[in-house]
Amino acid sequence: MTLEECVKEIKPVDKAAMKACEKRWDSIAKPLKSLGKIETNLTQIAGIQRTAAIHMNKKALVVMCADNGVVEEGVTQTGQEVTAIVAENFLDEKSCAAIMCKDTGTDILPIDIGMAVDTPRVEKRKIAYGTKNLAKEPAMTREEAVRAIETGIQVVSELKEKGYDIIATGEMGIGNTTTSSAVASVLLSQPVEAVTGRGAGLDSAGLKRKIEVIKKAIKQHQPNPKDAVDVLAKVGGFDIAGLAGVYLGGAVYGIPVIADGFISSVAALVAIRIEPMVQDYVLASHVSKEPAGAMLLEAIGKSPSLTCDMCLGEGTGAVALFPLLDMGVHIYEKMSTFAQIDIEEYVPLD
Repeated sequence: MTLEECVKEIKPVDKAAMKACEKRWDSIAKPLKSLGKIETNLTQIAGIQRTAAIHMNKKALVVMCADNGVVEEGVTQTGQEVTAIVAENFLDEKSCAAIMCKDTGTDILPIDIGMAVDTPRVEKRKIAYGTKNLAKEPAMTREEAVRAIETGIQVVSELKEKGYDIIATGEMGIGNTTTSSAVASVLLSQPVEAVTGRGAGLDSAGLKRKIEVIKKAIKQHQPNPKDAVDVLAKVGGFDIAGLAGVYLGGAVYGIPVIADGFISSVAALVAIRIEPMVQDYVLASHVSKEPAGAMLLEAIGKSPSLTCDMCLGEGTGAVALFPLLDMGVHIYEKMSTFAQIDIEEYVPLD
């Protein structure tokens, strides 16, 4: 499915299914709305899945892995070779995200959408061997950005066919907080300093260098804030573009997609700027400790379900939400109603 076809296929969530879900929640023998975001998240999922019979039997974490040419500018603490090492570790339960996936019954799917090297086992959907150095030239062509988005859409299509009910988003790529800060600065119309953090542990000199590199790239390439694909192409990364496609695909195929942290939220913002209806198909897991974390959630109209001061990435925050959602489904399905235990129902108060 092309990006253009995808956008045309997206429809509003099912309000009738959401209303039926709310009615069921209100009939359960507990104070009204007392489970807070557990209830509202599941009500949203009912609207996305178009049924009040919520199903979350098959869960996936899609981890888009890509390298970024901007690491040449010394904006990271570690080298580019780490991307491929961690991507392979996802398959050996040697990363945080992989261990969390095992604990939550989630299938982890690392995808090479643009790593600088090939690895033996990570699924290859490579657009190129990393982006160009955005400090010197646009990170990618517009055609490459669109292909990366369409790759994400295709991944969701395949997961739908395999019966997956919900998707968490994750990423891996040294230098991707630099690209994410650049995209966030443009799309949020915020100064680079306000949206740029230390990433995976930069010192003060490194942070200053990172900010200057991003400023230079934005000034040089003049990304159009009204054209999210242009912003992606000029200062983004393949991982961000692929995740934007996952959000768009979730909206097309009726699969809820959980935003992880900073980078994942930037991708969600890109997808929503491409098609605003995508917003109703996105759930937010947590608020990243990165400077733009809260700003991004506000921009995509979400509030976090978890507040854990996490900023690891990989999809760790998104996967951490799964146990809460699973417990919510069990309560939704199994708990007695007021009528069943012969107690008068709560009624809404002013």
